[in-house]
Amino acid sequence: MTAERQSPPPKHELSRVTVAINGRKFRMACEQGQEAHLLRLAGDLDQRIAGLRNDFGEIGNTRLTVMAALTISDELLDMSGRLRALEREFAALQDARVAAADHSKATQAAVAAALNAAAERIEGITRRLNRTRPPDAAALASARASMVELGAEPADERAEKAVPSMVAAGRSND
Repeated sequence: MTAERQSPPPKHELSRVTVAINGRKFRMACEQGQEAHLLRLAGDLDQRIAGLRNDFGEIGNTRLTVMAALTISDELLDMSGRLRALEREFAALQDARVAAADHSKATQAAVAAALNAAAERIEGITRRLNRTRPPDAAALASARASMVELGAEPADERAEKAVPSMVAAGRSND
């Protein structure tokens, strides 16, 4: 394989490349900048034909070229099928990713709603507890002092006095 380039062609013209395939030279045209790629393609075809010649012997240049073309066509169809399968799999994975993202958002919203509901319940319980909580010690002392001034004895002091007499009464019964 050799590449022969004439003077640089104008931008709208094609480059000329000479390739060698199966011992024959072919002058080819390609877009500017694609010369090396065309040489690689010709080299690949030349190697395929040489491989077929090694496998099948001298069965004629045209037949070897057709067999190489059919081998390439078979690979192309196989790769096209694989590409379509991968594209379908990719689309399915994208759909699954979208569904997972939607599910994640729904789960996050449900968790946030549950946390908000729990916080509201806690706040409600706290409000009820604050309404029913017993008065603090200073308020109790003040209430007791007021009762004593009025001559009334607080109920819990009467209970404290009653307990020792019951204990004493219980001992006397022994």
